[in-house]
Amino acid sequence: MGGARRVANDPLRKQRILDATLTVIAEHGVHGTTHRRIAGEAGVPLGSLTYHFDGLGDIIEQAFARMARSMSERYHAALTAAPDQPAACAAVTDLICGEEYATPRTLALLHEMYAYANHNSTVAETLRQWLRRSRASLARHFSERACRAIDALIEGWPMHQAWEREPLDRDLVRETVTAVAQRLG
Repeated sequence: MGGARRVANDPLRKQRILDATLTVIAEHGVHGTTHRRIAGEAGVPLGSLTYHFDGLGDIIEQAFARMARSMSERYHAALTAAPDQPAACAAVTDLICGEEYATPRTLALLHEMYAYANHNSTVAETLRQWLRRSRASLARHFSERACRAIDALIEGWPMHQAWEREPLDRDLVRETVTAVAQRLG
């Protein structure tokens, strides 16, 4: 008689842990992220973290990878829906100025991710892959040079706005994106 195969009673636990990790990082920074805080936020026993992950660094790496994939998918969807370059410029303006893509939580996570990537090669590679995916999405409508410039605007402008704490000038953003697209192709 063979042993019974154990089936996970919570198949989404790993994803919940990763989502909880992002919440903890957004609230406490990477430096304040602990196994206990993550387990508490996820509502799971502490042992679940060591069951699913090789350590705190592994959890943080996978959480940032999950965030990058999610944001990349939203970015891609917005640009894929655009039928032409003017619509793509409008989609980029929405990404920069809209309230869904670059939320205060997301910007806090991006700052943490960039800082962590300075000392973690896995997260640095996650960022490089994300840049490539972003530029590939933009390449449907723009030249390579324009993709690089527009991608920098998409990330940089909301970051500046977060520190300035003033609303972005949507007309200025739209005019800038359009000018870059027209000038650089």
